[in-house]
Amino acid sequence: MSRLTHLATCTPPCNTRTWLSAPHPYLPLLATACADKSVRVYSLRDFRLESTISGGHKRSIRSCAWKSSAGKGESVLGTGSFDASAGIWRRWEGGGGGSGGKGGGEGEVDFTTGLAGGGGGDGVDGDDGEDEWRFAVILDGHDSEIKSLAFAPSAPLLATCSRDKSVWIWEELEDDNFETVAVLQEHEGDVKCVAWHPTEEVLASGSYDDNVRLWREDVDDWACCALLAGHEGTVWLGQFEDGNGIYALGSQEALGREQRAYVDLRLKAGARLMSCSDDMTIRVWRRVPREKPELPAGQVRTASIWRNRDFEEEWVEEARLPQVHERPVYCVSWSRKTGRVASTGSDGKIVVYEERWRSAVDVKNGDGDGDVSMAGDNAGPDMEDITAKKLHGSDGHKGGVTEWTVVAEIDNAHDVFEVNHVIWAPRADKGKRFEGEEVLVSTGDDGEVKIWTFDT
Repeated sequence: MSRLTHLATCTPPCNTRTWLSAPHPYLPLLATACADKSVRVYSLRDFRLESTISGGHKRSIRSCAWKSSAGKGESVLGTGSFDASAGIWRRWEGGGGGSGGKGGGEGEVDFTTGLAGGGGGDGVDGDDGEDEWRFAVILDGHDSEIKSLAFAPSAPLLATCSRDKSVWIWEELEDDNFETVAVLQEHEGDVKCVAWHPTEEVLASGSYDDNVRLWREDVDDWACCALLAGHEGTVWLGQFEDGNGIYALGSQEALGREQRAYVDLRLKAGARLMSCSDDMTIRVWRRVPREKPELPAGQVRTASIWRNRDFEEEWVEEARLPQVHERPVYCVSWSRKTGRVASTGSDGKIVVYEERWRSAVDVKNGDGDGDVSMAGDNAGPDMEDITAKKLHGSDGHKGGVTEWTVVAEIDNAHDVFEVNHVIWAPRADKGKRFEGEEVLVSTGDDGEVKIWTFDT
């Protein structure tokens, strides 16, 4: 069994609740959304406060997100607040290459000027006035609290969701202008989270109505292309994996017949989605690839002004992670480096899971499919039918080609306080042990942001 070891606590902590933390896409920085109407930016090199962004919102900042596609040298941060508005903040990083953490001092941002006082930023010379967060634009439209926002990695789009049961999609134009391109109102309760697919313009949203909806554009309109029903409580967070996640299963050589079929399916299906809920479950959803029929020779597929009949997608519940949490699960984080998943929630636990190939013995004896072995090429005559059932989800979450295993767990991660969020981040401090090492960042009701190492 591996373990989580407390490495550091970011200083100084916030004196109010902290909601979530977001690692910068290329700098060793961590933005934390706080209930005191600010975002605190900590260094992942020394875990000290670099700057405090405040003045743009009138109520608690519930969510923050970096724009991963921003040009090198510029940091763009989105904030979503209980005041029903979203904000866009920008800072020039002087080329984006450095991150020495010059002064390690706290820089307080004055909203009226956008200038940061105090000593230096992460690779930015504060004395030259370059450590500057500029409040570029405010986005109004929601009728109630914004709970989550996310920038699309593959398009100039921003998604926000709210207690008003709606999801808004904004398109970024030139000169800090944003245009509303869709207002999606099919959820029947508060919308708690939004998450973009890593390679497609597909958006997932989770809601108080216990459902996950997937949205994408067809012709010139955004609409729901899939409804993922099954949770029996509020869906707090959803996250897509990076790509198809095959790398997490190790070498693809010497695989059995069903394992190879599963790899092929995953490559066709693309990124899976993971969701967590008040019902204390964490579920993995996978798209069922649609086979496109071949057209007769000489015939060309033409576009239609009507909705494409292939617009709707079929997603199935592929797996449920072992149920360890005893109270609502608020957050799951899927590592882009290793494929490991971390979760946390109301019970104060942090749990780490790994996906592994299910052994032949486990599959033979544990899934109710009789005496068919799942490894090797010497399968019985019904292998194709059984494989289809397992791969496409018709036999539920109980059996499968892979299984999820708990590899680390810690109780009371933030003492008696609830843990609102956990996320993987690249390790950048002096104690970094190997290239590509990650740490876990947890954010809680105690106002603290804690850093954990995963030790095998």
